[in-house]
Amino acid sequence: MKDTRAAIRYAKAILDIAVDNKATNAVEKDMRAVVNTISDSKELNDLLSSPVIKGEDKKSALSKIFKGSHAITEGLLKLLVDNKRIGMLNEVALKYIILNEQLKGEDVAVVTTAVPLTKDLEKKVLGHVAKITGNKVTIENKIDESIIGGFVLRVGDLQFDASIANKLNNLKREFTNSL
Repeated sequence: MKDTRAAIRYAKAILDIAVDNKATNAVEKDMRAVVNTISDSKELNDLLSSPVIKGEDKKSALSKIFKGSHAITEGLLKLLVDNKRIGMLNEVALKYIILNEQLKGEDVAVVTTAVPLTKDLEKKVLGHVAKITGNKVTIENKIDESIIGGFVLRVGDLQFDASIANKLNNLKREFTNSL
């Protein structure tokens, strides 16, 4: 995404504020709620990305949806609306979760597969990723049928793409370059 760098900056700033206020876990809980709510609601996605809906209306809706959130989270929501960056709320929340987990000495391995991971395969992936990173690791499994098969493993900034779609794209690129 083109807003990834900006999302990281917002997430780092929020993490710094949360560390200063000793509220990292409370804000992480809010960020997880934000990610879950946005992923579960197409209407909320449409609201956040719509250029037609006024910022004040978005701010009002978000304050109702995330009522009871920590003051730092509410401040982030207002800041993103005011800066016309509310469309990247999900990305900021995800980056915050990753940064906070790293701060605690934990990593989140995002494994994207065409079908859900089995428990045995999840254990194997956990073991390998824990050896590589040296940290405690949790797995988040995302389902994306467009990768056809295989998997895409992402831990922090590192990514390993062993998907069939990626291999097909590589073959296509090789064929077009050899013509």
